[in-house]
Amino acid sequence: MTSHHTAEHRILIDREEIRVTEWRLAPNAATGHHRHGFDYLVVPLTEGLLRAVSATGQTETPLQPGSPYFRKAGVEHDVSNGGTAALAFLEIELKDRPG
Repeated sequence: MTSHHTAEHRILIDREEIRVTEWRLAPNAATGHHRHGFDYLVVPLTEGLLRAVSATGQTETPLQPGSPYFRKAGVEHDVSNGGTAALAFLEIELKDRPG
């Protein structure tokens, strides 16, 4: 299903070593296709169903507040809200450190 709604996001912290972004997705809203340049951690703020579409297919991940998950850099996908209620999570990117 192609979404016509865009996810809302705001950067809460952006420093040399870390970036924290709050994402809010209405039902069917999507982030748009993107590639993660850094390892990252997702911390759900609400319960919901996160749908990801990539070159290898579609996955659905149930989210529970306070139950984070980790992914390595290089992931490419379009993420959308597969549920019927608003979905919110923090994305914490672990930037490469100099040296």
